[in-house]
Amino acid sequence: MQIETYISDLLYRYDCVTVPGFGAFLTNRVSAKVHESTHTFYPPKKVLSFNEQLQNNDGLLANYIAEVEKIPYNNALERVSKQVRSIKSYLIEGETIQFDNIGELILNSEGKIVFDPSSHINYLTDAFGLSHFTTDSVVREVHKEKVKELEATTPIAITPEKRSNSNWLKYAAVAVLVLGLGGYFGYNYYNNSIENHNQLAQQEANAQLDAKVQEATFVISNPLPAATLSLEKQSGNYHIVAGAFRIESNSDKKVKQLKARGYKARKIGANRYGLHEVVYASFETRTEAQRALYKIRREHNRDAWLLIKKLD
Repeated sequence: MQIETYISDLLYRYDCVTVPGFGAFLTNRVSAKVHESTHTFYPPKKVLSFNEQLQNNDGLLANYIAEVEKIPYNNALERVSKQVRSIKSYLIEGETIQFDNIGELILNSEGKIVFDPSSHINYLTDAFGLSHFTTDSVVREVHKEKVKELEATTPIAITPEKRSNSNWLKYAAVAVLVLGLGGYFGYNYYNNSIENHNQLAQQEANAQLDAKVQEATFVISNPLPAATLSLEKQSGNYHIVAGAFRIESNSDKKVKQLKARGYKARKIGANRYGLHEVVYASFETRTEAQRALYKIRREHNRDAWLLIKKLD
């Protein structure tokens, strides 16, 4: 049995996967970053860590193995214990344990397990399909400073002339003033236009990214079997989303399917992308919603997610 395969599957759905008698693999979400020197943009991701102190069995790993391999729970737990004993014996002998898609484990001089996480896989499903990229640095020209330098080195001097030319001098002075104001406001208008354009382009890019993430389907082998869950509360701002459908009749079918399984499913309207959202249930508190979400992900739909939205 390759225990790392089951651990990897569960890390997509849970923030903590405990291996009884060995330790726990934890994930922590970090935001997107920009490397200032290389100008490389990195998408958001889940960072892996290992805590040797968390060894109590929470039933998650053994239950998942039992369901996938169609064996009793106690047999699955015994298999995990047997592999843990084998891993510990290799570590004591100075071997490096390699878990595919997770990282490397080694024993240090103090007898503690040191974990080096893998960097080539991202367990954050919200960032599916995103990868890092490098761009050229942006060089901005400050035109105002150049104008000030020119004005300082090239002053405008007006020499008094004959009375008959006074009108011409007035017009010239007005023209200089108009040109100066026109250049200043024109420059501000240009800057504002560029800023507005960038903001609109950014908003459009974000909208497209959000739409792709909402419509994406994350397929993981060994899907969990369906189960029946009865959720009573249908009020509150915390909703467990089962799916979003462009065609409303499909959302109606989804509601009927979920109700047939015992869920208090309903539609909560269309989102900003015009997709009709179907939820398993709604809750008053985040704690209740999070507890129900974990159970639904484990027993029915690993792609269910929590929506915080105040309904009209």
